[in-house]
Amino acid sequence: MAKRNLKGLRILVTGASSGIGYSMSFELFKSGARVLATARRRDRLERLGLACDSESVNRGRLGELSWLEGDLTDSAHRGRLIEWCDEVWGGLDVLVNNAGAGAIGPFAQATEDRLRRVMEIDFFAPVELTRSCIPLLVASGNRPAILNMGSVLAHRAVPNKSEYCAAKFALRGWSESLRVELCGSGVDVLMVSPSTTRSEFFDSLLETQEGVVSRSLGSMSPEAVARLAIRALERSNRDSILSVGGKALVDRKSTRLNSSHANISY
Repeated sequence: MAKRNLKGLRILVTGASSGIGYSMSFELFKSGARVLATARRRDRLERLGLACDSESVNRGRLGELSWLEGDLTDSAHRGRLIEWCDEVWGGLDVLVNNAGAGAIGPFAQATEDRLRRVMEIDFFAPVELTRSCIPLLVASGNRPAILNMGSVLAHRAVPNKSEYCAAKFALRGWSESLRVELCGSGVDVLMVSPSTTRSEFFDSLLETQEGVVSRSLGSMSPEAVARLAIRALERSNRDSILSVGGKALVDRKSTRLNSSHANISY
């Protein structure tokens, strides 16, 4: 299958104020896409807009960048995004579900609120946004796609990140089911799973003790993750694990499962 041409595509990116979302919005803009970036922090979205303006001055006409400030867990904001795409663009070609939050610490010592907040941001918000976007995507006609930003922890759980693992496992399972449901509509459902990414994600952990750090081995820059995610979008790769370490972790899990359940039929 030919690569997806990003030029002129109408792409909604969530969690665009920093990290992977910021870098993806910028790279998609440079590729000639029409990007609607959304996040809670207005000043960061304005900074993204200035960066895109500067890039256009240096390199000539590229894509388009628009932004809407708001909280993705708010159904009213999700409604505004859909309304904007419909009224301004007349549709939508790609949805990038990137916004997320995490927490570090033993599950038994956390509150119910921490679990609910992580699940709300990492699972319920993107799922409900996708539900609202599906009619626009189905009507697109431009090789529409839903790109969900997962994690290696959607494949392999680790201690002290139980809520985050639960949310990402849920996102992955939902993505796989949705892919089958939409296979006759022309909408691709893709999932990209990075390992630890050097970003502000760890500066805003929910209900996490000060000074607690992730013990993950190695990390990738948000720019590198963004480029690999965009390549997955261009190639319509259904499930992409981005790092060598992540692939090794998932492969180790698969090997153990195959040896443990060799005599079980599913």
